[in-house]
Amino acid sequence: MLLLDLTHTSHTQARTGIQRVARQLHAALCAQGGETAICFDPWQKTWRILEPWEEKNLSAQAASTSRGASWPWRARLRGTLRRHLGRPSPLDSGLSAPGCRPASLLVPEIFSSGVAAALPALFAQAGGPRAALFHDAIALKLPELTPAKTVARFPAYLRELLAFDGIAAVSEDSRLSLLDYWKWLGVSNPPPVQTIPLGLSLPAPGAGRISNLRSQISNSILSVGSVEGRKNHLALLDACEQLWARGLSFELHLIGLTHPQTGRAALDKIAALKAAGRPLRYSGPVDDATVAAAYEACQFTVYPSLMEGFGLPVLESLAHGKPCVCSGRGALGEAALGGGCIALDSVDAGSLAAAIKQLLESPANLAALADAARARTFKSWGDYAAELAAWLRTLPRRSK
Repeated sequence: MLLLDLTHTSHTQARTGIQRVARQLHAALCAQGGETAICFDPWQKTWRILEPWEEKNLSAQAASTSRGASWPWRARLRGTLRRHLGRPSPLDSGLSAPGCRPASLLVPEIFSSGVAAALPALFAQAGGPRAALFHDAIALKLPELTPAKTVARFPAYLRELLAFDGIAAVSEDSRLSLLDYWKWLGVSNPPPVQTIPLGLSLPAPGAGRISNLRSQISNSILSVGSVEGRKNHLALLDACEQLWARGLSFELHLIGLTHPQTGRAALDKIAALKAAGRPLRYSGPVDDATVAAAYEACQFTVYPSLMEGFGLPVLESLAHGKPCVCSGRGALGEAALGGGCIALDSVDAGSLAAAIKQLLESPANLAALADAARARTFKSWGDYAAELAAWLRTLPRRSK
């Protein structure tokens, strides 16, 4: 049995990066069999198997305007009553049943301090290896562009990862960042950290194919990603403003949830440009089908982020046959390495403007990048789940 901790994702309809990974991993593992989704119930104060309403949250298609977790009052009351009545969790009885194989544990989310405090009890129940995904160290590297609560929590989270038997990093850059931090802490015997890149939701065969570039160009440029400080939307908006002022004709389409703390300046800039009559469309958070349709409709994409742990929108763009302008550094450089991207040394407004102008004015360059994108092969979420599960089976329990 594989226990998958979805404490946060099962209580939100947000579809930003980590929530998307958790949802897709859950679906893929369920399809392959043997996975049990669990959560820590803070009202019952125990680990338990997800209930139907929580499973429904995992499969919800509607996009949320909030990242936060929500516990309905009925769930709070039910959990509190169970705790006072001393009712055991189904998870407890399931793991202790005669003949039950030792359960392994996988934690794909960045867990809270409350969940961290409850992990020792779960570790005691899981007789197999315990592993966590590691997404990035951006809170350490770009604290000024990261929500203050995340920055304050992050060092403790990185120390708590030391209790696991293994860590699956989503990129080589993330793997090295984690190991470097533990080395700086003076940790002499950290758990093994394995790079296992994420999968993608692959488009249908033939999607994104440009058969007649000149007739199909709509001059629509797409940027998918939450609107927050490190995503660098201000630089992208400045770049587009420069090009519009020079008379270039194109539409910029933005998709993504705005972070209330670090995304306000970009949101204000969007409003100002729209008020000035610039061809700018901001759709906010949308469902996966709408994102896929936007990829199909655009000419190419721009992902101006300063730093990522993986960079799903870059590879998703390429999987749809659409070239991407992005950073060539860190994990984004890893994503761009296979072709189909203009990978920049710096994602400042001037560099972004030059790259966008190049693709707008050179159909031949755009077509060559699109060909390179379509020539690449991409891992599905099913492939990723199988690779992760196989690695987990080889992971020994570490002695304390």
